[in-house]
Amino acid sequence: MSNVTDFPIPARQLSEYEALVSAGPAVLDAIPGAVYICDHDGWLVRYNAEAAALWGRAPDLDHARERFCGSLALFLPDGAALRHEDCPMGEAVRAGVDTRNAEVVIERPDHSRITALVNIRALRDDQGNIQGAINCFQDVSAHKAAEAELLRKNNDLEDFFENSAVGLHIVSGEGIIVRANQAELNLLGYSADEYVGRHIAEFHADAPVIGDILQKLSKGTKLDRHAARLRAKDGSIKHVLITSNSRFKDGKFVNTRCFTTDVTNLREAERAHRDSEERLAATYEAATIGIAEADEHGRLLRVNDAICQMLGRSREQLLDMTFLDYTHDEDRDEDAALFSRQVTGDLGSYSLRKRAHKPDGTTVYLDVKGSAVRDEDGKFVYGVRVIQDVTEAKHMEDRIRESERHLRDLLEALPAAVYTTDAEGNITFFNKACIDIAGRVPALGEKWCVTWRLYTAEGVPLPHDQCPMAVALKEDRPVRDVEAMAERPDGSFVPFMPYPTPLHDAEGNLIGAINMLVDITERKRSESAQRVLIDELNHRVKNTLATVQSLAVQTVRHSGSLKEFAPQYEKRLLGLARAHDLLTSRNWKDAPLDVLAREVIGPLSDAMGQQVNIDGPAVALNPRAALSLTMALNELATNAAKFGALSSEQGRLSLVWKVADRAGQRWVELLWQEAAGPPVTAPSRRGFGTRWIERCLERDLGGELDVVFDRDGLRCQMSFPLRENPHP
Repeated sequence: MSNVTDFPIPARQLSEYEALVSAGPAVLDAIPGAVYICDHDGWLVRYNAEAAALWGRAPDLDHARERFCGSLALFLPDGAALRHEDCPMGEAVRAGVDTRNAEVVIERPDHSRITALVNIRALRDDQGNIQGAINCFQDVSAHKAAEAELLRKNNDLEDFFENSAVGLHIVSGEGIIVRANQAELNLLGYSADEYVGRHIAEFHADAPVIGDILQKLSKGTKLDRHAARLRAKDGSIKHVLITSNSRFKDGKFVNTRCFTTDVTNLREAERAHRDSEERLAATYEAATIGIAEADEHGRLLRVNDAICQMLGRSREQLLDMTFLDYTHDEDRDEDAALFSRQVTGDLGSYSLRKRAHKPDGTTVYLDVKGSAVRDEDGKFVYGVRVIQDVTEAKHMEDRIRESERHLRDLLEALPAAVYTTDAEGNITFFNKACIDIAGRVPALGEKWCVTWRLYTAEGVPLPHDQCPMAVALKEDRPVRDVEAMAERPDGSFVPFMPYPTPLHDAEGNLIGAINMLVDITERKRSESAQRVLIDELNHRVKNTLATVQSLAVQTVRHSGSLKEFAPQYEKRLLGLARAHDLLTSRNWKDAPLDVLAREVIGPLSDAMGQQVNIDGPAVALNPRAALSLTMALNELATNAAKFGALSSEQGRLSLVWKVADRAGQRWVELLWQEAAGPPVTAPSRRGFGTRWIERCLERDLGGELDVVFDRDGLRCQMSFPLRENPHP
């Protein structure tokens, strides 16, 4: 029986990847091109010397291993950065994707870049598993540069042909148009489809001319600015000059290349010039304006009839003069200086208005336009002077100017802001009041309005192109009964009413508009004050009615009969009336405490200085505090006059006060002290007077009250906080 060694196991054949990896370095270096191999994870395992040369570096395969590529950095052809893991080698080892003739840009350590053409193939084992991939790449930078240069030249040539300012077309040996640029098409008005592919003779207005041109070109004769006429699409005839030569190949006439120069305008100008010369000779004398020619010294060489009539002199007289001889003395130097500069060439033409003397002594105003005729060398030949009598126009201008000045002075004197615009809304004039209301100096030419910013009366931003002036111009109608708000650059606001009104010329055409801005600040303040006053009045009336009602109820409650009720009720109503009179006299503004006290106590005492002492610092009471304190003092004073210190001549009354600080709040502390009057007996029960004073001090003012019925005289301490803005 044979031993198993008698049956040798055949050696397994190496895969491509294994064969390439196990091969010595000399094998890869023998390959004519840059080559490197990566394993199935993308790790660089082999590369040849040419790959290192293109990378500009030799990666270390034993220590700091690298993946996918040995270059410093990779980029796409458009310059976008390409990560190594996203390069074609990455796709090959991950998905087995082969790459053929793809371009990438390799950056070397010295930051130079080359364009490489890569070819990558995945390497598989006999089971089809990816073991790695091989990349064969080569430097195609020189090829890319040559390709770019060729493309640039082709683009330049194409650009020259298509965008040339001169018409270009190519005609085949059979006379068929094979190509034409846009200038050629624009010249004749055809599209490319209508022009290219047709025989060139179809577009020539003169058959013998095109026949002669084609015959010369077929024989190799060059054409230089050969005159011809072409028929445009719209039926018009174009005069052109054709420059062309022929292209031959193997002795055969292939095509022609033609430059077409449009000289239609030149021909028309030449014809117009001839017509002009003829017309000038015919109209020179018939012209209604003066025409004269003068030599370099200003002596007149030629004049027409109009200037003779204008100056009141014959032709013979004028031809024996210089134009300075009849010029006004004050205008002579200016005319002479301008003409001298024109003769020397410093000035091509000039215009001036001057005065001239007529033989009868009258003065006329002349508008002079001077130009020069020169020879081919630029030397002055003669001057042409076109002269118009503007005497009447000058007088009219003076009157208009005076009228405009008067109107401007009038508008400047107006207290209201006034400005004008042209028909497009551009500001043409504004007076000083506009500056005051706008808080800025507008610029002539600004649109629609002189204000900085605009708002409606309700405070909504209003664009200038929607302002009342813009509406008046756009709709050609006056705008009335509109209010607006102008914001100044300093942030302040001015309410105003605009009165834009369109302006028309004698034919009814819209020529602009005038607008008056009336400042209604004071009116708005008055309206606001009136609203506040009405609201305050409503509030006061309600409070007063409530007070009157309370007075009536409390007096009735503490009166034994109607007879007893009437004087008590009347007394308290008079106290309330006094308080209202005092506040009304001060427009319901703050009332001084000392004035209020004297108003209440004064009518009840004939000897204020001897019997009554009122003293304390200046204190301004708001209307609510003044009303309540007046009612309280009136109750005390009435009681003093009836039962207390003021009921006898020996009695004395002292009302003093001070202002104290309580936890950051100012309080008024008053002391009412009676003395030397009838003996005081404490009441068995609290009367209406005491209750009323408590109501005024404690409930209305949030204050404090302490009443002491001392036998020597009533003593009442009152205090309440000072509030600047009390709640209703």
